[in-house]
Amino acid sequence: MAVARRRVDIQEGRAALEAWQTAVGHPGTETAGAGTPPSRSLIATAVRYSLEEVTARAPGNSVEVRVPPFGVTQCVEGPRHTRGTPPNVIETDGGTWLEMVTGRISWADAVAAGRVAASGLRADLSHLLPL
Repeated sequence: MAVARRRVDIQEGRAALEAWQTAVGHPGTETAGAGTPPSRSLIATAVRYSLEEVTARAPGNSVEVRVPPFGVTQCVEGPRHTRGTPPNVIETDGGTWLEMVTGRISWADAVAAGRVAASGLRADLSHLLPL
């Protein structure tokens, strides 16, 4: 299987993810949410980098992960989707995605809270998150 080409430089992506964590503060402390809100550009870079990282760790085409408006990727080995709506789709907002990527919220808690829409038998990234 060919490795997908990265569009976000790894160092730039890691720096964006760290900057996002700093901006939103540390959960469970008085710094939680006390920082300067992260810019849209910073969020976009962190989301795109983390989507590429998930794909690098679980290459494939059986699950489509959507984080509108920032990015989409296909990952996880299995049956390839080619037309129409994929059978395994995960969709969430950028903030929730970054919270799951960094371990601020678990996959199960995000799904239970309705912050993640997941459909299909393979639409479960709990084994990949946090990164």
